[in-house]
Amino acid sequence: SKEKFEFPVKWGIDIQTEHERYLAEKKFKMPVIVTDYPKKIKAFYMRVNDDEKTVAAMDVLVPKIGEIIGGSQREERFDVLKAHMEEKGIDIGLYDWYFDLRKYGSAPHAGFGLGFDRTLMYITGMANIRDTMPFPRVPRWAKF
Repeated sequence: SKEKFEFPVKWGIDIQTEHERYLAEKKFKMPVIVTDYPKKIKAFYMRVNDDEKTVAAMDVLVPKIGEIIGGSQREERFDVLKAHMEEKGIDIGLYDWYFDLRKYGSAPHAGFGLGFDRTLMYITGMANIRDTMPFPRVPRWAKF
């Protein structure tokens, strides 16, 4: 692309808001799913793909908002999980409880987070996310 970004795009960096907006608003002009992020920029618990360079992760990006859903498959292979943590320099001792959960095997599983307010913003066409919050928090509003 000939697009000029404040944060240049290259392999191995996490995409920024400007990149998300470019993909959803200019390149595809519709919601888009980005998959297979570089392993080195994602969390240790994300499942490593067969290419050993990417992880099974995805983001759903929509025009005018950016990411509304982020998710990944979790690493269920004990040895790969441990090696990935060592690679990232994570103190494995701090995660004994996590390894205990995985020690005797784990079924393949995945998870995601959905930005409810952002999703409402997209569905309703609201321009400001504050207008989508069912229970807004206002400074100095609560009486103590």
